Amino acid sequence: MSGEDAPAQQQNAEEQKQQQQEETKTPAESPKTESKPDPPPTSASTEAAADTPALAAEKAPEEDTFSYRALVLTGYGGYDKVKLQVKKGKPALKSGEVMVRVKMCGLNFADLMARQGLYDRLPSPPVTPGMECSGIIEAVAEDVTDRKVGDKVLVLNRSGMWQDVVVVATTHTFLMPEGMSFEEAAALPVNYITAYLMLFDFGHLRPNQSLLIHMAAGGVGIAATQLCKTVNDVTVFGTASASKHEVISQGGVTHPIDYRTRDYVEEIRKISPKGLDIVLDPLGGSDTHKGYNLLKPMGKLISYGAANMLAGQKKNLFAVAKTWYQQFSVHTLSLIQGNRSVCGFHLGYLDSETELIAQAMAAVVDLYRQGKIKPRIDSTYHLEQSGKEVSAGGVERRGDKKKDDKKKDDAKKEEKKEKEEVKKDDKKAEEKKEEAKKEEN
Repeated sequence: MSGEDAPAQQQNAEEQKQQQQEETKTPAESPKTESKPDPPPTSASTEAAADTPALAAEKAPEEDTFSYRALVLTGYGGYDKVKLQVKKGKPALKSGEVMVRVKMCGLNFADLMARQGLYDRLPSPPVTPGMECSGIIEAVAEDVTDRKVGDKVLVLNRSGMWQDVVVVATTHTFLMPEGMSFEEAAALPVNYITAYLMLFDFGHLRPNQSLLIHMAAGGVGIAATQLCKTVNDVTVFGTASASKHEVISQGGVTHPIDYRTRDYVEEIRKISPKGLDIVLDPLGGSDTHKGYNLLKPMGKLISYGAANMLAGQKKNLFAVAKTWYQQFSVHTLSLIQGNRSVCGFHLGYLDSETELIAQAMAAVVDLYRQGKIKPRIDSTYHLEQSGKEVSAGGVERRGDKKKDDKKKDDAKKEEKKEKEEVKKDDKKAEEKKEEAKKEEN
């Protein structure tokens, strides 16, 4: 979403409203001030302030008039809970902080979860969401030496990025490389750091390996596919609806699979009978079991979401994790005998690991400089547009009770189906073990 200036019409309307408010102020509403002599002419005001301590100590006019827009989540629920508000007062800088004038901010799947109260890393409403943005540094704290006013930066933070101005620690800012647009910069941190750490820190991706990327047309999916291309001879299986196959194929997916009409397990087994080295799993539920059973010996399943289990269910991530472990009946002995591993990844819980994040960001930015990766921008909006669109969307969804009830019923059916599939997968796994024992005897 864009943090650029508001359209002229809206600015004029706001100015007129503010002027009307000032004109109708009563003396009681005006701030109390001491009686002072008339100030010197404007041209001499700077010198007078330097020579007169009393004047220098006065609050700067800019601080009184400073305002900025922010998208605020006022409560959990539909799109109508996101409101565009104007905040007044210049944010104060603490030690080690910088103030950034936001040009663009990113929208991620986690933000949509947060709006519904399903993302525990977002502070309680009212709060400004948003984990990433790009912009220009407008001010730095006195002790900051590695950033300066005018620097173009990417910003990664726990929340608060959906506004015109943000104040963050310098360790949460990263210098933009030459030639990178503000749109690209705002789309890079969350998706590419997530994909990079999963593939290279957890996955140890190497040449001639194969992997499955679910939701290959999503932000993390596209980032992971591009990063796979930086390693020689990696085979990528990617699930996505048929309409997105051309896009993901161009991006580097070797074998696109339509999960709506095909059984991706069967399709993968046809092409790679031995299985896969890595599975990136944002789905959870029965798909986690399927992914685990697709792994080769020494293969790794990396779980970083629970989209299946969140659909139509009011659960936070802790509840989802508990259900996931209850359903995922791969015990310690099975893991040992299978020579396969299961990892969990959540970028939101790495916000204090500044050194790790900085290393990953440096690697990602370097790959961008080399032309090996490039964020794909789906669409952009002004903050004002976002406010109107989310409000309209909320009214439509809130009024359609039949659709909501149908979604809940579908979710229950899907959950029941997943449990049945889990039992079938477990039974097949046991049958394979029995067959293997018989062959050994």
